[in-house]
Amino acid sequence: MFRIFTDISFLAMEKLTPHEEATMIAIWKVGPGFIKDFIPALYPIRLPYTTLASTIKNLEKKGYLKSERIANAYRYSAKVKEAEYKKRSVNGVVDSFFQNSYKELVAFFAKENKISKEDLKEIIDLIDKDEK
Repeated sequence: MFRIFTDISFLAMEKLTPHEEATMIAIWKVGPGFIKDFIPALYPIRLPYTTLASTIKNLEKKGYLKSERIANAYRYSAKVKEAEYKKRSVNGVVDSFFQNSYKELVAFFAKENKISKEDLKEIIDLIDKDEK
């Protein structure tokens, strides 16, 4: 069954390539900055400056970044918050692969031994805490 999106901005956002996603993670980590500021945050990925510059321009075109001209350079900052991107990404995976069921997602990880009983107990405690 397909999910009907009420958030039009989600539909407008293009999916990120692995390099674009790594770049966004570096930008969220560093905060607003110039291209040279993001290079150390990408470690262990080593992108040449020109490749990173192209990736950043693509992210700006896709609506993930905004730029501000300062003298002869551009300072970039995230237009999309990290939490929102995570939410959209996880929701997309759950919708596409787990029939929009988080229960199915957790069961998958349990069957794959990727989550322990202790982890599940912590999750249940978090749920119980939020319900109070």
